[in-house]
Amino acid sequence: MFDHVVFGVSDYEVSKAFFLKVLAPIGITVVSEGELGIELSSDGKSSLCIRRIEEKAAHLHLAFVASRRDQVDEFHRLALEAGAQDNGAPGLRPNYSGKYYAAFVIGPDGHNIEMVCHEDQT
Repeated sequence: MFDHVVFGVSDYEVSKAFFLKVLAPIGITVVSEGELGIELSSDGKSSLCIRRIEEKAAHLHLAFVASRRDQVDEFHRLALEAGAQDNGAPGLRPNYSGKYYAAFVIGPDGHNIEMVCHEDQT
């Protein structure tokens, strides 16, 4: 659906390191980096762009798709190691659907970062 998502962060270096670490399980890599910030992607079709800003960023909910549940588990572990606050441990969310397996953390700038897998356990 999206070609790219762009958002600002108040501490660029902290956010850059955080997102590169916690999104590694789904293959996120740097596409480009310049004066404005960084562009990340795992498929070359859609991207996440992190921009430097002076003011406090508005809180967002960003949800990333995992193809396997172990990627959700790894995301959550890495995020907590990187200093994120737990906002929902990995597990099924039956109130969403029978296959909605997700984890949530509060990352830099207070963003609610989620990784979700819609596949049955394999």
